[in-house]
Amino acid sequence: MAEYKLEVTTGTMKYAGTMDYIHATLFGTEGQSERTELDNVGFDALSGMTRTYTVKTTTSLGKLLLLKVEKDPFFILSEDEWYCSKIVVTTPEGEAILFPCYRWISRGELVELRGGKAMKVFEDDCPLLTDHRKKELTSKKHLYQWAITDEKIPHRIHYTDINELPAEVRFSLSKEHEIRFTRKLTGVELLFKGMAGSTEQWESFEDIKDIFWCRKTPMSEYVAEHWKADEFFGYQFLNGMNPSVIKRCSELPPNFPVTEEMVKPFLQEGSSLKEEMEKGNIFICDQKIMDNIPTREYDGKQLQAAAGLCLFYMNQDNKLMPIAIQLHQQPSEQNPIFLPSDSETDWLLAKIFVKSADAIEYQAVYHLMGTHFLAEVFAVAALRNFPVIHPLYKFLIPHFRYTLHINTLSRTILFGPKGALNTSTLGYEGMKEIIRRGLSEMTYSSLCLPENITARGLESVPNFYYRDDGLKLWNIINSFVKKVVEHYYPSDNDVVKDTELQDWISEIFTHGFLTNTLAGFPTTFDAVEEVVKFITMLIFTVTAQHAALNNGQFDFLSWMPNASLLTRRPPPTTKGQSSIETILETFPNIGETVKFAALTVVLSEKYSDMVLLGAYTEEWFQEPAVKQMIKEFQADLSNLTDIIAARNSELELPYTYLSPTEIENSVTI
Repeated sequence: MAEYKLEVTTGTMKYAGTMDYIHATLFGTEGQSERTELDNVGFDALSGMTRTYTVKTTTSLGKLLLLKVEKDPFFILSEDEWYCSKIVVTTPEGEAILFPCYRWISRGELVELRGGKAMKVFEDDCPLLTDHRKKELTSKKHLYQWAITDEKIPHRIHYTDINELPAEVRFSLSKEHEIRFTRKLTGVELLFKGMAGSTEQWESFEDIKDIFWCRKTPMSEYVAEHWKADEFFGYQFLNGMNPSVIKRCSELPPNFPVTEEMVKPFLQEGSSLKEEMEKGNIFICDQKIMDNIPTREYDGKQLQAAAGLCLFYMNQDNKLMPIAIQLHQQPSEQNPIFLPSDSETDWLLAKIFVKSADAIEYQAVYHLMGTHFLAEVFAVAALRNFPVIHPLYKFLIPHFRYTLHINTLSRTILFGPKGALNTSTLGYEGMKEIIRRGLSEMTYSSLCLPENITARGLESVPNFYYRDDGLKLWNIINSFVKKVVEHYYPSDNDVVKDTELQDWISEIFTHGFLTNTLAGFPTTFDAVEEVVKFITMLIFTVTAQHAALNNGQFDFLSWMPNASLLTRRPPPTTKGQSSIETILETFPNIGETVKFAALTVVLSEKYSDMVLLGAYTEEWFQEPAVKQMIKEFQADLSNLTDIIAARNSELELPYTYLSPTEIENSVTI
């Protein structure tokens, strides 16, 4: 007799266990075992439990190929799904083989697991395994299908309701409950204060501070006190919610006729605009993407959004200061250039419209489309084209955790026709149009941070912590990816002949980047270094970039005047006509304001099952070499955490969003 020891681990999440009967069958090159019930004295499959069982065979099964797991009902009890984390099989010869599962198993479902080291498609030479591989991908392509809702927006998963999603890609029950509780608690507070649904106008800036009495952060309080300051306005374009738009200006665009006389008072004494440009001290934010964008109706009138140009000066104190603002793209008498020397309310109103347009572009283009939608494309393509045994499935699947759930949910509560984002100036159709424009302008280089920073001329800008921390993270991720990819792809030929890898990038190019051949995105992979670069970009996008754009939403956006998604009045066309009353009339009403503010609470909250970057809580790899690479990656991240903490200890405004202790391993919120 030959004995196989099976260590079966049940997941730790709520309700992961089961009372049902569990059976296992082993398949090897020399035969298969009997269907064996896994049953010990007492409870066998409780949450977080690992139990050991024995499967006996008359002779050795040879090299183990597959492990079949089945679950049958326990008497007449109702459906009782089981979350199986992993099964480790120890052979009679003493070899321990890992069979990762990490999925829910329901009654009557037959689950076939592959164990051992990761295998690429051309490495499978056993007919049973090649057949299993093909059947798995056929099943997954049926389970995860592409849906096209707009020909010019990245394609999405075909499910329209979170309850339709396969169980293994859904939120844990704890996360669902925590999000629901946060939303309800925030809503109750705002209802109690009479703010939710109110159509009344704000009477003063001070009144806006009453939205949240207890829910504050040091940064949110700083924003509420300093949002009017030019210095803080400039700071946010480097280290706020949208550090992706500002660039060095060496020549004024022809549609922005700023003169030397206009800005000379705001430059270093004795200097000129031309000289400061030559020194590299002038920067610009151009919101041309907003030009002639569709807007929604409000109280029977069409809203208007700014499509501004804002000029900045890096002064001798290394402070980035706004020195000129034009609120529309085409200069005219009705489109004046606002200056810091204008009346306090004129200049403040001009900045409000710039920040409002920036907030819309940030949410739609850089946050929603640039991280969430791309993460979904990467995930769906991987689920469809990589079998579980593929090394890149094992490598990437932790970076897709919860992404399909949060995106499906967001299309209802955030981006749907009645979603919060569509209360913005643009409304539903306008938000879709700006995403279309954003995707048409997106390039491969723009997603690769080192190239992005260089293209915008920001390599030497002082106090640019997003860049500093982001580049360090990029290099750490790149080093990790290079080790893992080169381990499995020793040569360019290995890349070329991996048809599953080629199918994956082909689907991403087709469904994510919509076959835009001019944007530089790969259509195939011909070399190892191409795979390394793309996967570095992917992991950086769904971890660090998403953290930089998402995690500070409450900090910067809960104080509505700092970046309002809705402006009820049109941008000013003349100077000298504004007042505090004008500004308050421009802002959303009370009910609209708290709707936006409540959203920032949910999106910035830390939930209990958060998995940090580098914390691979699921054991997908058996190979010791790869496990060592993960440890080295974690050590590099820990070292960076210490470096950032030391830097932040000396800053008035610590920049924390790219500390590895603040970055999730995937897009989950």
